[in-house]
Amino acid sequence: MKPPKTLRQQYIYIDESPNKGRGVFAAKAFRKGEVIETAPVIVLSNDSMGLLDYTELYNYYFLWGNDQSQCAIALGFGSIYNHSYQPNARYNTYYREQIIEFVCIENIAPGEEILVNYNGEPDDQSLVWFDKVKKSLS
Repeated sequence: MKPPKTLRQQYIYIDESPNKGRGVFAAKAFRKGEVIETAPVIVLSNDSMGLLDYTELYNYYFLWGNDQSQCAIALGFGSIYNHSYQPNARYNTYYREQIIEFVCIENIAPGEEILVNYNGEPDDQSLVWFDKVKKSLS
């Protein structure tokens, strides 16, 4: 049996994103303020975070905890959302509950990719790790 081209939940799905690999897309219209997904996380220690830096998971974890000394892998589609400095969604971390909530910050149309700013705050224009690498290679 051939696997499906896209992985789909009821309201969001994963598909190829131009120049970014896989990404999360809206299967329905979302309104500003609406929760897109609540993703449970697996929290890892600082020691584990150092080990992840040498694996493919390096590109998929969130810094975690009030002092950011841990990391977390989001389940569901949580670790697949792509980055943008002009995002249409944001993520909120709830350390005690061990969840990340993805919320619209503007209306999103069906078929549109859902993008978050990896810096945490939608308007934070600080370079993220892969942009820092690109800049240092220039």
